[in-house]
Amino acid sequence: MSAELMQLLPHVEAALKAVAETEILPRFLKVARQHKPDGSTFSEADLSAQEFLTRALGRLAPLPMLGEEMTDEAQQEAWEAGLEDEQGLWVMDPIDGTTNFLVGLPQFAVSVALIRKGKPVLGVSYLPMMDEMFSAVAGQGAWLNGEPLPLRPSGDDLSRAVATVDFKRLPHMLASNLVQSSPIYSQRNMGSSVLEWCYLAAGRVDALLHGGQRLWDYAAGSLLLREAGGFAATFSEDDFDKADPWRRQVIAALNPDLFRTWRDWIRLHGG
Repeated sequence: MSAELMQLLPHVEAALKAVAETEILPRFLKVARQHKPDGSTFSEADLSAQEFLTRALGRLAPLPMLGEEMTDEAQQEAWEAGLEDEQGLWVMDPIDGTTNFLVGLPQFAVSVALIRKGKPVLGVSYLPMMDEMFSAVAGQGAWLNGEPLPLRPSGDDLSRAVATVDFKRLPHMLASNLVQSSPIYSQRNMGSSVLEWCYLAAGRVDALLHGGQRLWDYAAGSLLLREAGGFAATFSEDDFDKADPWRRQVIAALNPDLFRTWRDWIRLHGG
C-alpha cells in the first residue's frame, strides 16, 4: 500500500497546486461573502475549487467524494460509501480559512485526504500564498516542499510553548481558565484549522487546542502531525481516531512530554 500511495502523492500535490492557480488565487479579493444555513461563510471560489478537485481526484482514483461544500446528506452518504469501499474515499476542504481569503489575509489553505477504514492514509495541504505544500503518507513520513518534518523540534516546557487556540468553540470554564491562568507562553489563532495543523507538524508552533473541528478540517492535518512525530487526543478520548468523525475537539502537540502535560491541564481545567 505504501508504494501505491507514494506514487499517488505527487499527482495529488499537482492537483492542489492546479486548483489554487486556476480557481482560487484568480478570485482572491474578487468574490463576495455568502452564508450557509448554519451561519458559516463560503464563496464562489470555494464552490469552483471543490468542483475542480472532484474532477481531478476522480481521474486519479474514482472513489466517493466528501467535500465541505456538500449537503449534510451527501456528506453522510459519501462517508458510508467510503467505509464500505476498501479503497476508501476522498475528503476535501477547497478553501480552509475562507474569511481570511475574503478579506485579504494570506492564511488560507486547500486540503485533501484519502481515508481508508476511517483513518487518513494520505494527506496534502497547500498554502497558496506561501507556496507551501505539506504532505504525508501513513508510515512513510511528512514533508514540506519535500523537506522532512518537523523543521524545528519542540521543547517539553509548557510554560515556554506557543499554542494555537480557537476560543470560539471551547467550553466556557476552559476558555476562562486559559485567559486567567494560562499555562503557555503565548497564544495564536490563524483563522484556518488546516494551516494550524501544518504549522504544528512543522514545529512553528508547539501545541494546538480546538473545541470542535469538522472532518475536512483535521483529516489531512492529523496525519501530517502523526507522521511528523506528534500526538493528538480529544477532551475525553486518547485515541484521536476513535472519536466522532463529524466534530472532534483537538488537543495536540509535537513533543510527547509537552502533549501529556497540555492534555492533562486541558482536561483538569474544563476540557
